[in-house]
Amino acid sequence: MGSDRQLTALRDWLDARTAGAPPVLRARLLEHVRRTGAEAGADENSAALLARAGMASLEAVAAHPGDRSVALDLLAADGLITLALLHRAEADPAGLAAFARALTEAEAE
Repeated sequence: MGSDRQLTALRDWLDARTAGAPPVLRARLLEHVRRTGAEAGADENSAALLARAGMASLEAVAAHPGDRSVALDLLAADGLITLALLHRAEADPAGLAAFARALTEAEAE
C-alpha cells in the first residue's frame, strides 16, 4: 500500500466518506493514514492500512491515559476502525466478518 498512487486513491476514498466530518478530525485521520502508509508494505490493502492506522491512533491514546489532549486521537481511532470495516464491506462483503474477527483477535493478543 505504500505507493503514492495507492495512497492517493485511499485519500480520495476517505475524502468522499468523511466529507461531513469536522476538518480537524479529517486532518488527524489523514495524518495517521499517511504515517502508517509510509511504514506499510506494498502488499497491504486499504482496509488493513486503515485498521493499522486506527490501532496506532489508539496506542497514542493509551500512552497518555487521562490526558484530554489525546481526545482527537481517540475519535480518530474510532473513525479509522469504522472506515476500515466500511472499506472491507464495500470491497469484499463476504470477507467482512473474518476481517472484523481478525481485528478483535489482534486486539486481544
